[in-house]
Amino acid sequence: MAGLLRRTMVYLGLVDDEYDDYEPYDEPQPVAPQPRQGAGGRAYAQEPEPGISSIRTIPREQPEYSSGVTVQPRPAVVRPIQPVQNAKPYLVHPTSFPEAQEIGDRLKASQPVIVNLSNADRELSRRMIDFCSGATYVLSGSMDKVAEGVFLLTPSNVEVSAEERRRLQERGYRS
Repeated sequence: MAGLLRRTMVYLGLVDDEYDDYEPYDEPQPVAPQPRQGAGGRAYAQEPEPGISSIRTIPREQPEYSSGVTVQPRPAVVRPIQPVQNAKPYLVHPTSFPEAQEIGDRLKASQPVIVNLSNADRELSRRMIDFCSGATYVLSGSMDKVAEGVFLLTPSNVEVSAEERRRLQERGYRS
């Protein structure tokens, strides 16, 4: 009973644990595996003794069968992704949160989106901004504030043309 009380006090941190109660630990000496001959004259590592862990390696060999086909790896080619030019932004005036799906679908289709939240209530604006920033982050895009309550969402592979930016400025949005 005293042992149970002592262990409980050690567990709770009320008493220091004394290591005198434990048996000494001896490191096991590693044993080198002896190769043995398997079927077909192949050498395999010997199975480890119980209680000793070792890794058994299997030598790489060519398959005994041949299909007559030589497989050569294709060289890796890295091609830069060219941004889509002259992409016309899609304008959205959301009045409810389910319209966020349409924004996400347009972004996935590599179309820039202008989200006008200037007439939306505060709660909807906050939720839409959170959604839009998450969607552009996932698509490695960008989210730019072009006016008070108006945001331009651009996917990573799309560039809004200078002409389209000029038209946005004419509408009263700064770019």
